[in-house]
Amino acid sequence: MPKSASPNISPFNPNCLAGKVCLVTGGGSGICYAVTQQLLAHGCDTAVILGRRLAFLQSSAAALSQATGKRVLYQACDVRDADACMAAVQYTLEQCGRLDILINGAAGNFLAEAKDLRPKGFKTVLEIDAMGTYNMCYAAYKGLAESKGCVINISATLQYGATWYQVHASAAKSAIDSLTRTLGLEWGHYGIRVNGIAPGPIADTPGMAKLAPGLDGEAIQEMIAEGIPIGRMGKGFDIGMAAVFLSCDSSGGFITGDTLVVDGGEWLYKPPMVPREMVSELSRSVEKKSRDMRPSGNVRSKL
Repeated sequence: MPKSASPNISPFNPNCLAGKVCLVTGGGSGICYAVTQQLLAHGCDTAVILGRRLAFLQSSAAALSQATGKRVLYQACDVRDADACMAAVQYTLEQCGRLDILINGAAGNFLAEAKDLRPKGFKTVLEIDAMGTYNMCYAAYKGLAESKGCVINISATLQYGATWYQVHASAAKSAIDSLTRTLGLEWGHYGIRVNGIAPGPIADTPGMAKLAPGLDGEAIQEMIAEGIPIGRMGKGFDIGMAAVFLSCDSSGGFITGDTLVVDGGEWLYKPPMVPREMVSELSRSVEKKSRDMRPSGNVRSKL
């Protein structure tokens, strides 16, 4: 069975983001819904969530507002459309008067063997993930420069090495990581910090359901937890805490151009070469053999 997660108790001051306004793509569900909730819970005055389904956003905005007591606005926006991104940022500035935190979390993904993945499908994922991230950053630049704000790009660990059936998403997330570094380099001059978060497997999210179809939640968690060193899947709360850390000037104020991996060590995992219980025995055996092979008596060097 997977290890139980720690309770959702934040270590941060609940007012550490007081007065700030956040704009979150993909904020209506999954990881970015949890991120939005935590940004609001830690002081953000207003959140604006973006997505393609207006009715769904309306429902999510109402739920977030009820859970946090904060103002939550929403706008329909396809991040592949640069003009729509500009309009969403303009709406945020008109309604809120400022923009402090941009979270780029809109993403597309599905399982596909590279030999069967049509170029159109590959292009679609890159446009949503990579181009969408750039479109939003470009649109938000002036507002973020005015507030000396920050950007957090939601990435992944798929591209750290290689992942089966994820050629499209791996390429897109690699592009996002590169974008994070370059904008961190360039935009620091304007007082804007740009970082990323690379989540591991996060339980109870639409993305996980897509990548493990046909398995119920408990079965998914047990199967995936076997390859995570800390023994459990992540929670939306884990990613929310990382976002608060990076957004808060007191904790993340000297961090830019970096991508924080929050995955319980999953991307590092590989099966052990020998069972854990055999390690000490093998070590003693090697040590004994080494002692037995040492020459006995005094050996004098010949000059």
